[in-house]
Amino acid sequence: MRLRHDSSGLRPVTDPRDFGRVAVLSGGDCALREESLQSGAAVLAALQRQGVDARGVDPAESSLADLPVVFDRAFIALHGAGGEDGTVQGALECLGLPYTGSGVAGSAAAHDKVQTKRLALAVGIASAEYAVVRTPADLQAALDRIGLPLVLKPATQGGSIGLTTVTNLAALPAALQAAAEVDERVLAEQWLPGHEYVISVLQGEALPIVRRDEAGGCQVPSGLSGQAAAHLVEVALAAFEAVGGQGWGQVDLRSDATGRPHLLEINTVPVLCEGSPVRLAAQAAGIDFERLVWRVLETSRMRTPREAG
Repeated sequence: MRLRHDSSGLRPVTDPRDFGRVAVLSGGDCALREESLQSGAAVLAALQRQGVDARGVDPAESSLADLPVVFDRAFIALHGAGGEDGTVQGALECLGLPYTGSGVAGSAAAHDKVQTKRLALAVGIASAEYAVVRTPADLQAALDRIGLPLVLKPATQGGSIGLTTVTNLAALPAALQAAAEVDERVLAEQWLPGHEYVISVLQGEALPIVRRDEAGGCQVPSGLSGQAAAHLVEVALAAFEAVGGQGWGQVDLRSDATGRPHLLEINTVPVLCEGSPVRLAAQAAGIDFERLVWRVLETSRMRTPREAG
């Protein structure tokens, strides 16, 4: 079996039986396993409350190859490596099993922060000045060009894993080591002094903007004026499209001293735990959690099985 892709196929579903049997994929072997399990449990409960025939599947404990025997589609709630990098998407493509969110190429591009920046810059979206670091000599060159404060983080992975904001020279070696333990490619990025904003994308539209403070807390409304908010949404949707994002996702931006937004990263499988930005944004838009996961599951309808040939 292969999958037929049709982004225009996002037709509303009113009967839970139309989804068939749904595998909610969560857990896995990635560093964000616990967050993924929490997301998966929340999604599973929300779908079941709405009458969807859904069951949880942990790829670390079950073979994906067995999914088509039991299930008709998959809701991906796997975060980070193995869940957002195109790996599981590729496996599901080979199995002919429709799944939620972005495809193989979009997932892989968004998961790689360097590739994300390159694609965004190519279409005119601003991003903080950066350098790819593999050695202490690379780090020194980045420091000479960008200066402090500097953010060091793995070129792949999600959340704040391996991420350090460096404000003094003495902290650089430990910060480099922390990031390099996750990925041999480390991203050295200019620290921007403005606010950080999260724009959740759902079926081609942006949900209300969430502002994230330095401690990681989230605030809705964002405090932006109408014009500034509209511009931020325009940038976020353009960035999501630039990497090939589909269905749903999350775009993180940070403003500089002048208020100009710069792209930080894109998540194609956002965390769905209580208090997460996408849940707060949906709530602000009048979309309860059950409706949110239903609409995310609808994105699997972009892909329908077809016979190989």
